[in-house]
Amino acid sequence: MQPTARDAVSASADTAAVPVPDGPAARGPRARTAAAYLRYGAAKAGGAAVSLLAVLVTGFFLFRLIPGDPVKTMTGGRQVSAAQLVEYRKEFGLDLPVWEQFTDYCRKALTGDLGTSYQFRTPVVDKIGEALPNTLLLTGTAFVLYTALGMFLGTRSAWRHGRLGDRLNTGLALVLYSVPSFWLGLLAIIVFGVGLGPVPGLFPTGGMETGGKEGFAYVLDVAHHLVLPVLTLVAVEYGQTLLVIRSALLDEMGSDYLTTARAKGLRDDLVRRRHAVPNALLPTVTLVFVNLGRTVAGVILVETVFSWPGLGGLFYQALSVPDLPLVQGLFLFFASAVIIMNTLADLVYPLLDPRVGR
Repeated sequence: MQPTARDAVSASADTAAVPVPDGPAARGPRARTAAAYLRYGAAKAGGAAVSLLAVLVTGFFLFRLIPGDPVKTMTGGRQVSAAQLVEYRKEFGLDLPVWEQFTDYCRKALTGDLGTSYQFRTPVVDKIGEALPNTLLLTGTAFVLYTALGMFLGTRSAWRHGRLGDRLNTGLALVLYSVPSFWLGLLAIIVFGVGLGPVPGLFPTGGMETGGKEGFAYVLDVAHHLVLPVLTLVAVEYGQTLLVIRSALLDEMGSDYLTTARAKGLRDDLVRRRHAVPNALLPTVTLVFVNLGRTVAGVILVETVFSWPGLGGLFYQALSVPDLPLVQGLFLFFASAVIIMNTLADLVYPLLDPRVGR
């Protein structure tokens, strides 16, 4: 029997009565994934904000436990009356109650004002800006070298697991990673800077430049001064990257997808580069971002040993006074760099492995 007009109208009414789904489920898997990533990113950003607030509070109270009076240290060796000492403390705000100093410090820090250095009488932000390029030059150069070296040797060691080269690479990495950086730096100065026996001193023992040079000669002079501190950092730090990438690759070695790739006739180096290494990058990404944070912060001991005019040397110099605004500002800067890089690593994870953040 042919359908009547009444049947058609009834069917249209039934269709219109069916509810249409709304929200992320109606927009498809891609929209749901984006919404999940936004929630994941917001949670990580909130955690980073809480960590920065904790660093702000810790930095203020921690360095006030350092023994010594900053005013007396700055006026050491000079005849200063009690009235002058009181005036100095009033100038630097040290006569205020601790809680008032703390609220003033937090209020200014949240607006980007880290105070004025006691010993340099200049804003802390300006001192950090002056020393930061020197630190980035030193630790940035070392970061690129030890990351590349560690990843190359780590992948080779994992792929040749148990062989002589693997044992030698792993043993040397463990030894150098356990050596204190300042001790290795002093040893490098003795052997390659001062000279030992028949070996003459080949490199400067400290500083960033000799002085009096311009143009390309200046670039070569700075590069000459870079050799020993960079060599020290690379020797100490590359082992960590090697061990992490080696361990991650060893976990992937027995996977079925590698057996399938070999069965398809792919060369061994292609299987390693295209399949094994990308799937072993997740823990390595964490390490790379953490090391990037440390690159911004600088390496205090190495910069101090080699008298490098960077943030690490500035931090050591400020601690000796103690220059509270400068110490607090550098501590906040160092910690912020590490926290931000860790947060960026967390945000990169879902892009490398979609299972993260679901």
